[in-house]
Amino acid sequence: MRIGVIGLGVISRYYLAALGEGGPLRLAAVCDVRPEALAPYRDEVPCWRDHRDMIAAGGLDGVVVTVPNDQHAPVCADLLDAGLPVCVEKPLATRLRDGVALAELAATRGAVLFTSFHRRYNARVGALLEGLPRGVPVESVRVRYLERIEDHVGTDGWYLDPTRCGGGCVADNGPNAFDLVRMLLGALKVSDVDIVRDSLGVDRRALVELSAEGGASATVELDWDHPGETKDIEVRLADGTVHRTDMLAGFAGFKQSLWHEYAGVLRAFTLAIHTGGVDRDGLAALALVDAAYRAEQWSRPALIGEAT
Repeated sequence: MRIGVIGLGVISRYYLAALGEGGPLRLAAVCDVRPEALAPYRDEVPCWRDHRDMIAAGGLDGVVVTVPNDQHAPVCADLLDAGLPVCVEKPLATRLRDGVALAELAATRGAVLFTSFHRRYNARVGALLEGLPRGVPVESVRVRYLERIEDHVGTDGWYLDPTRCGGGCVADNGPNAFDLVRMLLGALKVSDVDIVRDSLGVDRRALVELSAEGGASATVELDWDHPGETKDIEVRLADGTVHRTDMLAGFAGFKQSLWHEYAGVLRAFTLAIHTGGVDRDGLAALALVDAAYRAEQWSRPALIGEAT
């Protein structure tokens, strides 16, 4: 199947590497607004600066969208409107209403909408899920997603612009962490939140408490000022046992786990193209991001001069 990639920022290299491994998918076109980003692909595949021109040219069986967060909704809408299967980086959109609109459009057009949660395909996460005893309820979950964001973004400075990112650590790292909790507990609600912002309004740290329908609880810890990188999961079961995993264990070097995780994303996207349907997990994670920010707004005291 012929796959196009829109957006050639820091995350695109993991998709491009996986597409270069052979298998059922091959790179068929790339798109980026920056000529210098397209330059390495000029002699390999068609290169476009406007995704609408890429769509009009045809010849694609699916598209990976890895543009800045604020462009997810408009780019995906154009692709879905053309009936093309879409794999979009999390978050699905920067606003919940835009995510809902994308899901509705995909359903109307009969197009595949697939959100990329790469940690789902982490080998350590898979081993944790496989190793949990059957029939023993989960009592609580803790997911920690801690990093120094400046070490990760490279030249993609938009991560630190809350308008383009959709917020800060809650908007960008939150969906991955929330999705991992949902894999263990199912549907969730935000029960409490503590968010720390910098002088620019970017949420740099957050503690989000969640509750599941069956009574289980979860804590998601997010930090963009953490020295180094910590990504782990702790699961406490009703029988008193505790199961832990370090998502980075065994992967020597910075961001090395991402190579196999994004290969897993593309395998899952291939299956989604064949089976069809609208992925609701991206929308569910976005709803939790929205709920976390709303809970913060409701709980913080009014500032002097602020309308109540």
